[in-house]
Amino acid sequence: MPASVGAFSRTRATPLPFLPVPSTCGLRSKEPAIPTSLTPHLFNLAFDPGISPQGGGLPGLSVLKNVVNSINMFGLIAVVGALAVSLGVWAWGHHTGGHQAEANGKKGAVVAAGAALGLGAANGIVAFFSALGSQVH
Repeated sequence: MPASVGAFSRTRATPLPFLPVPSTCGLRSKEPAIPTSLTPHLFNLAFDPGISPQGGGLPGLSVLKNVVNSINMFGLIAVVGALAVSLGVWAWGHHTGGHQAEANGKKGAVVAAGAALGLGAANGIVAFFSALGSQVH
């Protein structure tokens, strides 16, 4: 079978006249896409950017911490209210025979418990994944 017959041809394909190929895109030249003089610097940058979190670098960090703590406290208070309402709906549905209300009360209680778990564990979750991420080299 000749080299030019079949799905693949061994001859170099010529670009179509209406689709110009610039000579700088690396298709026609044997030069690498990244100059070899920059390669070691790029690898060093990719492996160790030299960035680590530290407190006190920005003004207003204490204010931001107070705002986040206040939002967390507001969320916990809202969860306590949601849990109380959900437990009330669950009890009301159980005693009146309203199966839909009872099911909705159970769902609300589970969601409120999950939200309380998430809000309470937020610092621990972030600290865990931050420590885990700092171990990646």
